[in-house]
Amino acid sequence: MTKFILKIRYEFKNTLFEEEKGRDRGESLLISPQSSFYASTVMICVKSQHFDLNRILLLAIGLWPYQKSKFSQLQATLCFGILTSFVVFQFTALITTKCTADFIIKIFSSTTFFSLYIIKYNMFWINTHHVRNLLEQLQYICNELKDENELAIFKKYGNYTRCCTVIFTSFAICSAFIATLLPIWPQILGTVLYINESQLQSQTIQIVTEYFVDQQKYIYLIILHTNAVIYIGAITITATGTMILGCVIHTCGLFTIANYRIEQAMRTKILENINLNNRNMICKKIFYAIEIHRKAMKFINFMLSSFEGSFLLLIAICVISLSLNIFAIFCNASLGNKEAFILHLLFVLVIFLYMFIANYAGQEILNYGTHIYSTAYNVRWYNAPLHVQKMILLILQRGSKTFGLNVAGLFAISLECFAMLTKASTSYFTVIYTMQQ
Repeated sequence: MTKFILKIRYEFKNTLFEEEKGRDRGESLLISPQSSFYASTVMICVKSQHFDLNRILLLAIGLWPYQKSKFSQLQATLCFGILTSFVVFQFTALITTKCTADFIIKIFSSTTFFSLYIIKYNMFWINTHHVRNLLEQLQYICNELKDENELAIFKKYGNYTRCCTVIFTSFAICSAFIATLLPIWPQILGTVLYINESQLQSQTIQIVTEYFVDQQKYIYLIILHTNAVIYIGAITITATGTMILGCVIHTCGLFTIANYRIEQAMRTKILENINLNNRNMICKKIFYAIEIHRKAMKFINFMLSSFEGSFLLLIAICVISLSLNIFAIFCNASLGNKEAFILHLLFVLVIFLYMFIANYAGQEILNYGTHIYSTAYNVRWYNAPLHVQKMILLILQRGSKTFGLNVAGLFAISLECFAMLTKASTSYFTVIYTMQQ
């Protein structure tokens, strides 16, 4: 296989040498990345145009990889400390309270959810250099684009990234706002005309904590800590999630560009009039299609390998947390506890949405990879010159094996995986519910 690839590259270099002797000006504008058209093209700044909203969110919690000041380091330490301390203070309740099965499940239903915030935050904090490398790789690939249509495709998928970030940020803000208002929602609705400190303490969000202080005296500080965790966590899961989703969306854009190059190279008019110039142009375009396809695969594999351990931990915690919070919903519904019911329902919606979006993104990678294979297979490759057919064979060989997001060889991220994880969560909930009866 290695000898075959080297042979293809050798033939390609020869065709480039022949084309330098006889190509005209118009053709060079279409196919040469070093042409005057390419040099005059306005460059796209990926991190400031496609990831500008992500940059704002990550700067807010001290995770933007290009910000390395002492203030950002202090900011990151403070945010991580707030998230971690909240989970610790929930576990300390196991020390001062009699541990029953219901109480343990109540503690773990919330701690597992807030642990997702810690995992996501830590995933980006310790892998800052990987996040920066991902952005730089995207910028490098973008700088090599030579065609207006290809740049338009890249911009379109960049706009998709921004739209997704806006939508999910809006959802996160609404969810955090609802969670913040839960302690005082009776007052807002007019069902309670006055709430003193003792009443306010009894209506706090149903998250059990133990600070080893007089909770009635420091109720406002406890609420401040809880609200800080909610908002920092919402920003964390939105900023990191949309950043990874943006990388997946851009990979789909690169697959689309590869597909476009194959279609342009194998146009019917060109194949009907095979001459030296057309033959060289087809060879160059197919080569560039193979190159960008290879770079897209390399880019997404680098992203997976950078966060593989965190992804595995996230999958496990999501399944456990989903099971426990579904059980908490049933328990609080039977007891008529509206505040706790809404809170755990919110937890379930967030986890469910997060799992669905992640697996849907993996499904899109599968679909785009299959589409490239179908395009290479359905074009009139049999009318192309022999060395072009050999190059198309490389794409067909890659496409014959399913390419997708595979985490540690255990989970192939797709809608099928989402169904499997949801089924597993439901099964665990059934077991817990049966044991409690």
